[in-house]
Amino acid sequence: MASGSTYERLNTFDRHLLREWLQILGLVVAATCGLLLVQVLYDDFRQLSDLGAPPLLLGRYVMVRIPSFLAAVLPLSLLVSLLYVLGKLHRANELSAMRAAGVGFGRLMAPIWILGLGCCGISWWLNTSVVPWSVEESRAIRDELEYQNQSARALPADRVGAVYSVAFDNPDARRMWFFNRYSNATERGYGVSVSELDALRRERRRITAAEAWFDAARNGWMFQRGRELTFSAETGELTGSQPFTEKFAANYREDPGLMLLIDRRASRLSLRELRALIAHLELERSPKLAEYAVRYHGLIADVVAPLIVIAMAIPFAVSGVRVNPAVGVSKSIGLFFLYYMFSTVATSLATKGVVDPVLAAWLPNAGMAGIAAVLFARLR
Repeated sequence: MASGSTYERLNTFDRHLLREWLQILGLVVAATCGLLLVQVLYDDFRQLSDLGAPPLLLGRYVMVRIPSFLAAVLPLSLLVSLLYVLGKLHRANELSAMRAAGVGFGRLMAPIWILGLGCCGISWWLNTSVVPWSVEESRAIRDELEYQNQSARALPADRVGAVYSVAFDNPDARRMWFFNRYSNATERGYGVSVSELDALRRERRRITAAEAWFDAARNGWMFQRGRELTFSAETGELTGSQPFTEKFAANYREDPGLMLLIDRRASRLSLRELRALIAHLELERSPKLAEYAVRYHGLIADVVAPLIVIAMAIPFAVSGVRVNPAVGVSKSIGLFFLYYMFSTVATSLATKGVVDPVLAAWLPNAGMAGIAAVLFARLR
């Protein structure tokens, strides 16, 4: 009984449709990943080779990078493959024959919608687990190669993997930090200045030091070879100056990893890093918040992209004249250009404070869903 029910749900046409679609989908995913692989090699191969990366490490880097593209590749591959396959079936009158036999249009497309829901789950898994790992792991490989290369050139330890002019504002704790440079290799900051502010953000105390680092075991910051200065908050005059060899600040808990994320491009941060940075920028009320928030919520909004793609591909492919199915590929280019325009406008509006970043992240999908609704209405 159960096998008969399963057979009714997955009939001959369903198997034919899924076989045709999944074959093309696999080819499109492979081709798109191949193009992205070429782009990765073009962007990074020479730099990694100059850093002395051995062939095995180059291969590992490429394999680690590829998963970071999968979430973006999936909607594009779904669109191209559906437009091609459904257009092919439409041209061969197979869809018309099934409908003439009394099979409803909704039933014909049911396998596609079911797999679309599965793709939404895959997108969520990619964006929350695979892509963050890929982004962070590939960056770690690059950084490690740079450290090794700089060490081989006999650079001083404090300049290996150094990030220069690091500034960090912690309004919640009323502290402002500045490092002349921070070395990822030694995990220490050099040329450090930390200002403590009052409620009106007037400086009342400052610690300057040659070196400083976060002591994880003691959960605080250690400062070395410096001076503690005190000021009158009302006048700004220096009221005290005390040198020290070492000074431990147990109430300083700022995360050096977060400090180094401030100036990184949003597209190069993982979901976890974006979440941590947004939480800080909200406290700081930074104008940079919108860019990172749109990126973060956009990754979440992308989870429903497979369903929107399916909703657009079906009416595009099965309506109109029966032309070569390859024409569907050209349609997909126009649709993704339109999505890019929606995304650019929404991000610009969020950056200018016209719309909330959450709304801006969902606007492109909402716009494409609206187009899909209009197409479906015409199809009926």
